[in-house]
Amino acid sequence: MKKPVFVGAGCAIITPFKGTDNCETNFEKLGELIEFQISGGTDAIIICGTTGESSTMPDSEHLSVIEYAVNKVAGRIPVIAGTGSNDTAHGINLSREAVKRGADALLQVTPYYNKATQKGLIKHYSAIAAAVDVPIILYNVPSRTGVNIAPDTLKELSRIPNINGVKECNLSQVSETRSKCGDELNIWSGEDGQVSLMLGAGAQGVISVVSNVYPRVMHDMVMKYKNGDVNGSWDLQASILGLVKALFCEVNPIPVKEALNIKGFGVGGCRLPLCEMEDKNVALLRSALADFDAKM
Repeated sequence: MKKPVFVGAGCAIITPFKGTDNCETNFEKLGELIEFQISGGTDAIIICGTTGESSTMPDSEHLSVIEYAVNKVAGRIPVIAGTGSNDTAHGINLSREAVKRGADALLQVTPYYNKATQKGLIKHYSAIAAAVDVPIILYNVPSRTGVNIAPDTLKELSRIPNINGVKECNLSQVSETRSKCGDELNIWSGEDGQVSLMLGAGAQGVISVVSNVYPRVMHDMVMKYKNGDVNGSWDLQASILGLVKALFCEVNPIPVKEALNIKGFGVGGCRLPLCEMEDKNVALLRSALADFDAKM
């Protein structure tokens, strides 16, 4: 059995910028967000993932943000660095550099745009795993990358010692993956609206966008289930459904950054090609936040 990198809710943390028009990374604000997450019970920080806008970061900035997060967290919870690429050689280099800077584990998205075959995925992930000595979480998000990691491919990859698990967004194959991989591949939900369902299939928790705003809720949702309070977990899952719809009414991370700004965190805007929300969606988001706060 492979010990999971974490159990609970890990925050796919945003990268705060200095303003709406000034998209320089705001490290001081990132530190505040990390402390907010840890005090709120978050079980891991996932830095420089999709929600962190890593696709618009040059490598020097990408690695600086990872290093800052590692130093700020200071071993209190795991720091999982997004170092995926659609260029295997680039992914290897970025992964090695992240490990040098202290990342506890790596998140590796499937190669996007060039859309590797299943054989190519095995070769890609095998090469990255062989280049580092920390656990790797695969990230299967076909809606963004255009390629799915099939259960048979996950079974093959699960034989690699430091491939620890998968952040799964293709819920239709979770049962098959669980059946084929058993305890050799941990599973984390990649969908905030389906966490309790995934826990029922044996998931270890969630890598969450909602945690950016409500870390305690997402942590409790997982831990209630793990501690036997299944109904309590489902109640929390049901309570966030309207919030989840609002937080994904435009492409992530546009709405979650707006939500943090509404909450007074002052995290700035997004880098182009992502832009500000439509006014009607801001109103929807404000309403969802207010409704959820009233319930809590």
